[in-house]
Amino acid sequence: LGVSYPSTHPSVLIAAYPHPDLVPRGGWGGGRPNQESKEWGEKSTADLMSRYVSKEMGYNVPKEGWRICLAHEFKEKRKPFQAKDVSLSNIWGHIGLGVRYLKFWYKKTQVEKKAPFIDMFGAQPLRQIYGAPLGGIGGGTITRGWRGEFCRWQLNPGMYHYKTVIPNQFTVCLRREGKTVYQQVLSVERPPTLQGWNWGYCGEYAFYHALYPRAWTVYDLPGQNVTLTCRQISPVIPHDYQDSSLPVAVLVWDIENKNEYDLDVSIMFTMVNGSGQKDDKCGGHWNEPFHLEKEGEAVSGVLLHHCTAVNPYTLCIAAREQSDREISHQTAFSPKGPCFSLWNDLIDDGRLDSPTGSSPPTVKGEKVAAAVAVGCSVPAQGHNSLEFCLAWDMPKMTFGSQEKEHTRQYVAFIKGDASPSLSHYALTHYKQWERSIEEWQRPILQDSSLPSWYKSALFNELYFVADGGTVWTEMTEDADISGGICSEDGGLPAQPAVIKEYGRFAYLEGQEYRMYNTYDVHFYSSFALIMLWPKLALSVQYDIAGSVVQQDLTERLYLMSGQYSPVKTKNVVPHDIGDPDDEPWMRVNAYLIHDTAGWKDLNLKFVLQVYRDFHLTQDRQYLQDMWPICQAVMESELKFDLDGDGLIENSGYADQTYDGWIVTGPSAYCGGMWVASLCVMCKMARLLDSEESYRHYKDLLDRGSAAFEKLLWNGKYYNYDSSGRELSNSVMSDQCAGHWFLRASGLGDGEFQAKKIQSALKSVFDLNVMSFAGGQMGAVNGMRPEGVPDHSSVQSDEVWIGVVYGLAATMIHEGMQEEGMRTAEGCYRTVWEKLGMAFQTPEAYCEKNIYRSLAYMRPLSIWAMQLALNTSQKDQTTTAQTGVTD
Repeated sequence: LGVSYPSTHPSVLIAAYPHPDLVPRGGWGGGRPNQESKEWGEKSTADLMSRYVSKEMGYNVPKEGWRICLAHEFKEKRKPFQAKDVSLSNIWGHIGLGVRYLKFWYKKTQVEKKAPFIDMFGAQPLRQIYGAPLGGIGGGTITRGWRGEFCRWQLNPGMYHYKTVIPNQFTVCLRREGKTVYQQVLSVERPPTLQGWNWGYCGEYAFYHALYPRAWTVYDLPGQNVTLTCRQISPVIPHDYQDSSLPVAVLVWDIENKNEYDLDVSIMFTMVNGSGQKDDKCGGHWNEPFHLEKEGEAVSGVLLHHCTAVNPYTLCIAAREQSDREISHQTAFSPKGPCFSLWNDLIDDGRLDSPTGSSPPTVKGEKVAAAVAVGCSVPAQGHNSLEFCLAWDMPKMTFGSQEKEHTRQYVAFIKGDASPSLSHYALTHYKQWERSIEEWQRPILQDSSLPSWYKSALFNELYFVADGGTVWTEMTEDADISGGICSEDGGLPAQPAVIKEYGRFAYLEGQEYRMYNTYDVHFYSSFALIMLWPKLALSVQYDIAGSVVQQDLTERLYLMSGQYSPVKTKNVVPHDIGDPDDEPWMRVNAYLIHDTAGWKDLNLKFVLQVYRDFHLTQDRQYLQDMWPICQAVMESELKFDLDGDGLIENSGYADQTYDGWIVTGPSAYCGGMWVASLCVMCKMARLLDSEESYRHYKDLLDRGSAAFEKLLWNGKYYNYDSSGRELSNSVMSDQCAGHWFLRASGLGDGEFQAKKIQSALKSVFDLNVMSFAGGQMGAVNGMRPEGVPDHSSVQSDEVWIGVVYGLAATMIHEGMQEEGMRTAEGCYRTVWEKLGMAFQTPEAYCEKNIYRSLAYMRPLSIWAMQLALNTSQKDQTTTAQTGVTD
């Protein structure tokens, strides 16, 4: 019933697969030649499939995406950044932080029995296994690995655990003339449990292909002339605020029979009641079969009720009933021991016993699992398909403090018994989802001017919108986001229409950096939301705006300075809206390292996002609501202009998103965003007929931009800061962030001199990109003008993937598309093809050995590249039509 596989591999077939050729004729100045660069990209992609020995390419698998053979092993094994990785030159400045953090960590973990918002002693080790997550946005996610395992779970809001649940599998049974000829668990694992099952599928005969929100796994069953293609579909659909909220995924199995005889084929889906945590054995869990018929369509399956005291939920495995399909089930089986009975039940006749009635509740210490099998006939040289669904229903949830109950957004759309209804809806609507997904993706996928790696990166990085610990909840009737200042007095509506209709949205800074809507990082990642789900982007902005006018004067210790300051100061943008292990929205600023009331970037990032969002949505009510908040935060920001020259100064510590990189005096990063913010304040004042405000901000803009150029421009680029320190003239990759946002907002002609911006970008490309790691790893944050990385801080010699995508977008806006694409390509190939970090793109990596903070928010900024491409194409079309150029 199995097959034996050769221990040695036959000559390897490199699958036909598209590869980019990005390098302009003649190559880049200072870079590598055209042919060598092309070969680098082709080899990097081909390596992932080098162990695939079959010629089968699956059923309707797209050519674009991230593709990897199930037998692939990543050669490089990196370690997470830890305290021991701080260089000797930087240790002295962090001793106080280390001591204070240790005390905080001990109190949080040992006394309060809670998880710290950042666990510096418990960073996740790199597991090079993850694939596209299952599920829509905000209802929790279950991630399948690229080898098919169910291995990352976020059902409790914002709280992750990383347990591969071995019994969660698909098994295929082939029958010919009434006899089973082949039965195999479709897993390369050889676990110590469930020894009665046939494990160890040969990974050389299978590959995985991801183009989020869909993914395909192709199995060429050795010796059987049968190819299976499993296609998983999650309802992540731009501008769809109903189906995109559903916690459900569909898994369609396409079966190709290449024999000269008919076959009966069954697929069995097994699932444990739980997620691999201790509460799987807490007792009281039970399963029941179900059948739901409505609107002429029926589904059947098993409900797995997980009855914990906090946040109980129901898992549902189901299949669609059709006249030529046979659905059977096993309500309950024990997933320990050899489990011969379930295996033999399927072998006997390709179906399961299908008992009626519910299973008894589990006793403490026991686990329970369930199975659903679907069978069909596949004619000789023919094709058929089977449809499964996995849903999970946790309609009401609490965060860690358990102070408030929240209702998930999808509850408004699914009536009645939610789990069966979710499954029924998904199985009868997934084809419509796919049509919508294909319509959205097609123009980009068919654009021959775009390289294949970019198409993969653009869609696959979008995983974080759903799998960023994301929550999407209804606004409660008694909620008031205004901060107590009514709209007549310059505040916000208590319940803004966009939140009332579309709900509240929050996603983590990172799966390991557990703070919701971290605003200095959201500045980069927000492009994905404003372009694809703009109502959610505006909802986040209203929540942030409401918290601006609030204050929490409770004094607490900040870990870097060792000083006590209030939790939240009035009229400044918060760092984040809270920790999911506490009570987000109610208690903001979970971040304890710095008092971010003194940060220079948060207020400016709010103002810049307000205008960009207005530019892209043309929502005038939003602009009017945000205007007084923008005025308040700009007035608050003005106190950082200590010498009255119209330009703010940094305060001699790491007072911005680079929270480990000290900056003193006027700086390229914060100074540039200040100038850009003054520009958009002038624009908004004019739009809102506030001439007095316009004159105020125009005066500041004129003086501030003159000071910025005088103090920071060195003839080639903008210095890191103007402190006159030895390293103040480092080349910062992010020095044009303010200008980037102006370009993204349809502005940027005049605020910064175009020739200077292009010179700065060329300096960054030549030094931070092409002089770093052979030009193959993106842009290092800080580079010395002599061509070596800036090692002055723990962050200056890192590459921040989300920053690099923003930098690439800026280059594209400035007509440097080839340089922008090459810059971003290095990050994609490093993360997805070299380091094995697919669907867990980190915040940072160094040239060698380490990475920091897996599965991070900032890389969603790749959608800023798409906005830049859209804008440049529009500009080219306008120029072609009018003949007018700059």
